[in-house]
Amino acid sequence: MNSILILDSIRSAQNVGSLFRTADAAGISNIYLVGITPLPVDQFNRPQKEIAKTALGAEKTISWTHAKTIAPLLKKIKKDGYTIIAIEQSKNSVDYKKIKPNGNTAFLLGNEVDGVSPKTLALCDIVAEIPMNGKKESLNVSVAGGIALFRILNR
Repeated sequence: MNSILILDSIRSAQNVGSLFRTADAAGISNIYLVGITPLPVDQFNRPQKEIAKTALGAEKTISWTHAKTIAPLLKKIKKDGYTIIAIEQSKNSVDYKKIKPNGNTAFLLGNEVDGVSPKTLALCDIVAEIPMNGKKESLNVSVAGGIALFRILNR
């Protein structure tokens, strides 16, 4: 079973770095950085300091790929045999604790404020939600990613 992570329009380099580190710990093989998501290197191939500071080297141990837009990427990943699981709150979401991956799995995390768009959610196989018990409606994207990856992958 192979697992990959897709970060769609994440704005914070700190969140990206944190997700690289978490993905490494969870055994993720590749990270797709989509749209405005910061890359581990700048346009001159120099390390992006904010990501490196948080990732602590994981940005060098996990393969990563940049994609300009999400829809063609998701269609390709689905064609390659992956089940796409978006971690998002929606009317069609299921409790993340009930997800049992069966084969290659792609996890999708969206923008810190806007989340994953309804149009993108429609391209996913499963929408998994982490239930909130407090007054806040959501978790930080890097925290939610860590919780979901480790619970769903049973790490």
